[in-house]
Amino acid sequence: MKTCLSLSVQSGFDDAVTELASLEREGLDVVFVAESYGFDSVSQLGYIAARTEGLTIASGILPIFSRSPTLTAMTAAGLDYVSGGRFMLGLGASGPQVIEGFHGIPYDAPLQRTREVIDICRSVWKRDRVEHDGEMYQIPLPASSGGGTAKPLKLISHPVRERIPILVAAIGPKNVELAAEVAEAWEPIFFHPERARDVWGPSLAAGAARRDPTLNPLEVFVSLTVAVGDDTDGLLDTVRPMLALYLGGMGARGRNFYNNLACRYGFEAEAAEIQDLYLAGKKVEAEAAVPEELIKATTLIGPEGYVAERLAAFREAGVTGILIQSVDNTPSGRRASLDAVQRLQAA
Repeated sequence: MKTCLSLSVQSGFDDAVTELASLEREGLDVVFVAESYGFDSVSQLGYIAARTEGLTIASGILPIFSRSPTLTAMTAAGLDYVSGGRFMLGLGASGPQVIEGFHGIPYDAPLQRTREVIDICRSVWKRDRVEHDGEMYQIPLPASSGGGTAKPLKLISHPVRERIPILVAAIGPKNVELAAEVAEAWEPIFFHPERARDVWGPSLAAGAARRDPTLNPLEVFVSLTVAVGDDTDGLLDTVRPMLALYLGGMGARGRNFYNNLACRYGFEAEAAEIQDLYLAGKKVEAEAAVPEELIKATTLIGPEGYVAERLAAFREAGVTGILIQSVDNTPSGRRASLDAVQRLQAA
C-alpha cells in the first residue's frame, strides 16, 4: 500500500515543504493538500511541485462547486505541467455548510455535478473543442442564457497527460458507485475494513460493472490515525474529538453524511446519542459516547504486532494507499509513523 501524508503547516509552510522533500527520499509516495475554507490548495501544490522530484501531489480535495468545470480542468493540467506529470486531482462535493455558508452557492445535485465535471475535465485534457449539454452545465453557454457570441473552444496549452488521475472523495452509496465507475481512485472517510464490504460492496460492484475497461483497477486511499508502540491504549482517546465533531456536528440533523455512515456500520444508537449531545453543546459528553470499537476499527493505534494485523486487514479490504495522520503531529512523529507503517508492511 502506498504511504501518504497530508500537508501539515504547524511549523510554517516552508519548513513543511522541506520536510516533505526529506520524506520523499525515505519513500513517501503521495502528499495531499486540503482545501476547505482556509488558503487555497492550488498555490501550495505548485510550490510543493517545485521543491520535490518524484512525489505525487494531490488535491485533497477541490470542491466541485467552487470552480467552473473548465477552470478545474485548467488547474489540474497546470499542476500536472509544473510537476512533470505528478498531479492527482482529488474532487469532492464538500458539504452544504461550507458551499452555501462560505461560497454562497446552492448545494444542489452533487452527484450529477461530479459526473459532469469529470466528463468536462477529460474533454479539456484531450484538447477537444468543449461542447457539453448536461443537466448542470452547458458549454458553450446557449444564446438564450448569454450574449449569443459563445463558441466551442479547446485548451490552448498541450497537457502533459490527457488522462490525469482523478480521485473522488465519497461515502454515500450513489457517490461511491460513481467513483467506482469513472474515477481512478476513491477516498472514503472512517473506513472500517471488516464492515466496508457490507456498506459499500454493492455500490462498488455496480460502478465496476460500468467501468471503462481502459481504466486501471480502482485505487482506494484511506486516512488513518497512526501511533505504534507498547503504551498506546490511552492514545485512542485522541481520536474522540474528531469523530464526535464529524458524527455530531458536521451537518444538520438528518443531513450529516458521517452520522449516516456510522449508522450503516451498525452504530445507530451511538450515532444518535453523539449527535444529540453535540448539538446540545455537550461536546465532552459527545466525545465520551464515541464507541471504542469504532475508534479501533478505523485507526492504526497499538503495538507493532496489532498494527501489522490491522494493516493486513486494510489490504485485504482493498485499500491501496494509507494517508497517515500521526498522533504525534510533529516532524519526528510523522517520520516515525511513516517508518513504522512502511516497515510493518514489509515484514
